[in-house]
Amino acid sequence: MTAFSLDPEQIARCAELRTLAAERLRPLAEKGEPGHVNRPLVAALGELGLLDALFEGRSEGGGAGAGPPGEASGALDLCLTRESLAYACTEAETAFALQGLGAHPVHAHGSPEQRERWLPPVRAGHAVAAFALSEPGAGSDAAALSLAAEPDASGGWRLTGEKCWISNAPEADFYSVFARTSPGAGARGVTAFLVPADRAGLTGTPLDMLSPHPIGALAFDGVRVGTEDVLGEVDRGFRVAMTTLNRFRPSVGAFAVGMAQSALDATLAHTAERTAFGGTLKDLQSVGHQVAEMATRTEAARLMVYAAAAAYDSEGPQSPGIARRAAMAKLIATETAQYVVDAAVQLHGARALRRGHLLEHLYREVRAPRIYEGASEVQRTIIAKELYAAHEEEPPA
Repeated sequence: MTAFSLDPEQIARCAELRTLAAERLRPLAEKGEPGHVNRPLVAALGELGLLDALFEGRSEGGGAGAGPPGEASGALDLCLTRESLAYACTEAETAFALQGLGAHPVHAHGSPEQRERWLPPVRAGHAVAAFALSEPGAGSDAAALSLAAEPDASGGWRLTGEKCWISNAPEADFYSVFARTSPGAGARGVTAFLVPADRAGLTGTPLDMLSPHPIGALAFDGVRVGTEDVLGEVDRGFRVAMTTLNRFRPSVGAFAVGMAQSALDATLAHTAERTAFGGTLKDLQSVGHQVAEMATRTEAARLMVYAAAAAYDSEGPQSPGIARRAAMAKLIATETAQYVVDAAVQLHGARALRRGHLLEHLYREVRAPRIYEGASEVQRTIIAKELYAAHEEEPPA
């Protein structure tokens, strides 16, 4: 199997996931309240064993359940799962992905005690995780975060400051939090902490956002964390954040590809049936060319996502080029999905803007992935930086 073809088992699994999402998960999603964690949906993801895909492969930090070095991380499987879920139920996909994003720092960098305490309930869908990196003044520039971790007399730290735009906040059960332990040190002075939601001094506020999943702000008022709460190493938390994002960025692209494919299939069905000007819409050359462009861009994005995930699996998260591939995959897939969904709305006309229509839903969902986990502009910056670094390392011809 190469990065550019799926084996029959993978194809069958994707079809099974689409059916599962449509028949078992979408009814639960429809009962959820926008802006709040849909705990029955998260629990169903656990009961169906879908959350297990988030924790396959090795752990960089060792601990219980860690695989041997070099073991496949399952990044491609993660992408296939996210794409398939997104095609049939974006709410299920998002709930699935947020469990992975919030808990991956624990899986990859946590101590045996942290992993044994939190990963089983996350996998079962009984505990909700969140990834707390962004701040009011540090979104795209993650190295500029200012949440202060000040030493206290007990040998631990007190967290003081704010986090903002945090998915699953303020309703998560624990947060992977990134705070500044060494002022003035930039990316080298950040430490990752596992902070349970019931820790004294931690409060949260929901934000009314376009996306239907919960997003909130967190306030830290002298929240106590100890050495037992550190994820990875002190002052090495930026690496925890970036390796997490490198793993999940291609799968954000997979989420986008799933939405694009859903919009494309809806467009094919609509234009094949809708009559206009003495025939069907598909008989108009302008429509046919538009659909061809939508399909070509979607397939190109899909292949880049698969290639980035396959490289992560075969080479590991620290290998040269992994960050560039991840950034390219997220960039092209999210920009493509925006284009495809917008084109699908145009070809459907006014009906696509009616509340409850699939494309009205996708139109709202597709916008955020171009911003979160690194906006498109950030991805271009990463790509350029990696390209020039590789160029400078090349020996003269």
